[in-house]
Amino acid sequence: MSYLEYGLHQGEGFIVVTGEIGAGKTTLVRNLFRKLPTDRIVAAHLVSTQLDSDDILRMIGAAFGLQNLEGSKVQVLQRIEGFLRDCSTRQMRALLIVDEAQNLTAKAVEELRMLSNFQVGEKPLLQSFLLGQPEFRDTLRGEDLLQLRQRVIASYHLGAMDEAETRQYIEHRMALAGWNRPSLFTDAAFSEIYRFARGIPRMINTVADRLLLMGYLDELSSIDAANVTQVVDDMRQEMAFVDPEDLIQPARQHSRVSANTQLQLELFEERLNRVEESVGNVLRLARQVLDLATGRRP
Repeated sequence: MSYLEYGLHQGEGFIVVTGEIGAGKTTLVRNLFRKLPTDRIVAAHLVSTQLDSDDILRMIGAAFGLQNLEGSKVQVLQRIEGFLRDCSTRQMRALLIVDEAQNLTAKAVEELRMLSNFQVGEKPLLQSFLLGQPEFRDTLRGEDLLQLRQRVIASYHLGAMDEAETRQYIEHRMALAGWNRPSLFTDAAFSEIYRFARGIPRMINTVADRLLLMGYLDELSSIDAANVTQVVDDMRQEMAFVDPEDLIQPARQHSRVSANTQLQLELFEERLNRVEESVGNVLRLARQVLDLATGRRP
């Protein structure tokens, strides 16, 4: 998050953040949007697909709220430039966040650089954050993107957390939800969660969510390694489940996934998005676990 905040303070250039699937890139974007001073910054969030150079310009314009973006590429560029200059006149900055940037072609990325040429005096009219999976770095290394690389003011890769960081992450999330008692998870449970989730935040969230629900329903006073094993076994049997190693390997090998695997990943993403929305509620339920265990009903 500090890299995004640093880049936001700079007010120009490109910020590049990469990470494996589930590493927390989308969470970073959500947190950033919550912190944006809306009276000074106009932000657009674009989740890219396989877009060519013309399509991405129309998508960017639409993300900023522009309508009727028909006509030639030049006309679309003029509409976007007019919007950016209007923002500057109103003393507002324009911020573009492109998620899943690894899906962009090199030509589409080059269009982003061209948009960064719009200036008033020495002041750029648009700042861009590019978030993507690790293979996006290969795209940026292309010979045709030298000028864009020169405008990258900060770059960061979101790696998996180690075991200690996994524990700290869970405890932090519990504290944010209002848990102020001794840890509900045993040391062995933390180790098992890490062994399964391999430090991937989204997987950690999913396992912890299931464990807290189990603790609430079974009136457990603590969650141990056996409970983790049970939940993990249940998850492995579910059709939409994808093993964390399957999420990591394709990006490491820079290979294209099959249509079937892609469908599984999309189903997994949709399911986890629903899970993430319920995490806060489940964590709040966890505060009742110890009361239930001692016979006091809420």
